[in-house]
Amino acid sequence: MNYLCSMLCNVSYNDPKLEKTIAERVGKPFGLKERLKMSGIGSPKMIITQASPEIHNLLTLDHNQNSCNIELRPLGIIIRFRSLLETYALVIPYYKLSFFKGKSTHYSLFVDAHKIEVESNKNVRNFFLKMMEQKATQAQGPK
Repeated sequence: MNYLCSMLCNVSYNDPKLEKTIAERVGKPFGLKERLKMSGIGSPKMIITQASPEIHNLLTLDHNQNSCNIELRPLGIIIRFRSLLETYALVIPYYKLSFFKGKSTHYSLFVDAHKIEVESNKNVRNFFLKMMEQKATQAQGPK
């Protein structure tokens, strides 16, 4: 698997080389102090309503509800979802991340050729606000 070009990768198994590549792209996970200060770094469970063809092909392999979650990192985000018994991650640095609020109950996330659209509720909206703040903070550079 060439996970260095496309950052849609299978993260089901412990692979130090892959973990190092992910850390280079979006930074190492926040420490406990930062997680508490930010009131958590993970999103609630989000239902996927649409996805780009490559992701859609993975999601249609099983008949489970298509859901994902997002982890905030210092330099980007990781969107994780499951298909069959495998866990996949879409690694997105903030400088490549675009997201939009489409319909009143949906958010769309874009990076290169990948797209994921998720249903929204109050908790998801609050998480997206936190993600926008983190992206803006990272764009300003170090203090």
